Amino acid sequence: MSQLQIVFDGESLITPQSIATEFTSSRSEFYDEQFATGKAELALILQIAQQQFAQELDPRKIIHRLAAALHETRAKFHPSVWQELIPIAQKHPVSEYFLQDPFTRWSFEKPRGYSGDAQLLDFIYGHPSVAGEIAKASPVGKALYDYTKDASSSVAVRERRDLLTQHVDQIAATRGGEAEILTIAAGHLREANRSVALQEGRIKRWVALDQDPLSVGSITRDFRGTRVEAIDGSVRGILTRAHKLGKFDFVYAAGLYDYLPHNVAVKLTRRCLQMLKPNGVFLFANFATDIGVDGYMETFMNWALLLRSQSDMWSIVNESVDGTNFESHVTFGANRNVVYATLQKRS
Repeated sequence: MSQLQIVFDGESLITPQSIATEFTSSRSEFYDEQFATGKAELALILQIAQQQFAQELDPRKIIHRLAAALHETRAKFHPSVWQELIPIAQKHPVSEYFLQDPFTRWSFEKPRGYSGDAQLLDFIYGHPSVAGEIAKASPVGKALYDYTKDASSSVAVRERRDLLTQHVDQIAATRGGEAEILTIAAGHLREANRSVALQEGRIKRWVALDQDPLSVGSITRDFRGTRVEAIDGSVRGILTRAHKLGKFDFVYAAGLYDYLPHNVAVKLTRRCLQMLKPNGVFLFANFATDIGVDGYMETFMNWALLLRSQSDMWSIVNESVDGTNFESHVTFGANRNVVYATLQKRS
């Protein structure tokens, strides 16, 4: 499959190197012993899954058991050990089964050149744009997709989309048709499809910023004739003030902080707070450390994420605010797979 290579290095602070650096962990004193134990444990997990596929057991039950086992293994060993186990899992013959799931395969192969792209989220949303990929999947692939699209992380992402729509509509309801919204790393902006405020013309301006030209093109096409304005832009562009965006009632970054090291997350948060009007709200979200399918995502989906706890989110918030000018909250989604931080500027 051909890849569109998005050049991150010159245009963004989200680079493969920055993510790798964040994951780099010094080896523990007992690394060799732990690695040998972890490698043996992983081999058994993968062997059982391979045997179950060969026996033509229900793929949904196979992946459910495997995902739970990988989660336990990931939690049990030092991060430096787990990072060495990931490529072993990816090279195991059982991966040929899991890659029949179109959602898993898209994540692993990264046709757009990076993790977590907007088309990947469309597999979670069940959007018509991915119907062709699903239709041509094997029976095993379809069964696996039936599981992955409803895994806890996927359920949380759909809830995230709906919560964003609710925030937009609630804020628009208090601004008398003058609401201005900024979405950072907008993807395909699927949350706008369900916005009553947008449909009724009660939003003055909705700026959707993304550095993927395919996503920018998709938004431009899908929301032509509305108050949505798609802009080709990056985290670096925001931090260096290259984009003259103005002030907003609601700024949010829902799928971006999972890839930002702590120091960059703080810098971006500070900049976003500067772009708020009085009573304006900034929201950022992150996959949480409570997520139960992290092992599967990092191995067979090749989807590396910087998971954050509630205290991690508070650290970003507390290092970003100046004095008591903001009212801040950190909350979990319904199944605790996504954690949210909201900061409202006092009038």
